[in-house]
Amino acid sequence: MRYRISFPEVRQNIAIAIPVAISQLGHMTVAIADTVMAGRLGALPLASATLAMSVFIPFLMIAVGMSYGITPIVAQSSGEGSNTHIAQVLKTGLVLNIVVDVLLFVLLMVVAQLLPYMNPDPAIVAMAKPFFIIQAVSLLPLMFFLILKQFCEGLAITRQATIITVVANVINIGLIYMFIHGTWGLPILGFDGIAYATLIARVFMMVSMIAFFFGQKDFKIYRSLYSKVRVSSAQFWSLMKSSMPIGLQLMLESGAFGFAAILAGWIGASEIAAHQISLNIAAVTYMAATGIAAATTVRIGNEWGKKDMTTLRNAWAAAFIIVFTYEVLSIFFFVLFRYQLPLFYIQDPDIVMLSASLLLITALFQMSDGIQVVAMGALRGIGDVKIPTIVAVFSYWVIGLPAGYVLAFNLKMGVQGIWYGLLIGLSISAVMLTVRFHNKVRK
Repeated sequence: MRYRISFPEVRQNIAIAIPVAISQLGHMTVAIADTVMAGRLGALPLASATLAMSVFIPFLMIAVGMSYGITPIVAQSSGEGSNTHIAQVLKTGLVLNIVVDVLLFVLLMVVAQLLPYMNPDPAIVAMAKPFFIIQAVSLLPLMFFLILKQFCEGLAITRQATIITVVANVINIGLIYMFIHGTWGLPILGFDGIAYATLIARVFMMVSMIAFFFGQKDFKIYRSLYSKVRVSSAQFWSLMKSSMPIGLQLMLESGAFGFAAILAGWIGASEIAAHQISLNIAAVTYMAATGIAAATTVRIGNEWGKKDMTTLRNAWAAAFIIVFTYEVLSIFFFVLFRYQLPLFYIQDPDIVMLSASLLLITALFQMSDGIQVVAMGALRGIGDVKIPTIVAVFSYWVIGLPAGYVLAFNLKMGVQGIWYGLLIGLSISAVMLTVRFHNKVRK
């Protein structure tokens, strides 16, 4: 079995990946803006935002993963030329995700009452709880946007979602400033204003994406078929079985970093602040890698639908060389600017130095992180979602986090020990997922 790097394949992957990467970075920019503005308000708001987001994001990732399950199926159906099935997938996906999002919101309201058990500082919990609840409310509009976005990505239509995301970020940042300071007659909402701005920006994203779907001529066939197709229980559970493992995998990965934040909070306020700053910066490069992974899912899924194994292998080779090159650049970026980057968040010299030490570890796991997320995207393209979820459990929760705990607390390495544990987990995941994809394609 031979893999050949073809420059046309590389260009095609990049053409799909860049808009998706920008869109993914746009989602991360929301979190970055929230964290930066919280840091400008002081160490306590930053720690509160860290606690709220660390607990909220794993639940968000379940919903995001459920939307991701649509993309490979749409890509495969597009390769087969089945427009009716594409319309069925869209309708079923909307119903499924509404059900899941309502259940998640109820669960989040229960979790909000458990925040005092996740951090010993009552001042942090008091600020984090209302912030957390507002973020939970923003889940439903975000998911309507994501369903339509992933549907479009399955058809290799990526530019419009990117534009909407960029505009939403401008709205979010502007509203954060106005809500914090009460400009233009708006009420002074302080720390909670950050969460309200995010909620409004996500409502804008939902409305804009719905308007695009109903106004785009290319979607006329799907709009006409949408009213004719029905959501059967068999289709519902089939999509659930293919989507839920993706959501669980994303939850387990983000949950590992979220639990790492809780561990850092056990050490001290400076440690949890440094953890969040470093994680925020690392997430920027990760989101770009997820753009490459999304392009890989579309390309692999499309060729899998056509049963063109030669082009499928070439698409994987192109994706691998793209992410390898990108992560080499990311490594240099983190090493060279590790002292400057934390200054965007906070001016405390102790936290800046601690963040810089974590960014060195971040540089070490860039390659593993990029390869594992692209391998995961390739496996989604061929419909392999269950075993990668098991890999996530093993890599992060059986190996990575326990290793981080031992290094941090037993071997007295502090928050750096937690991050070395994450490095170990990501590296194991990258190796196992790459081998898994190679074996599946060979068979």
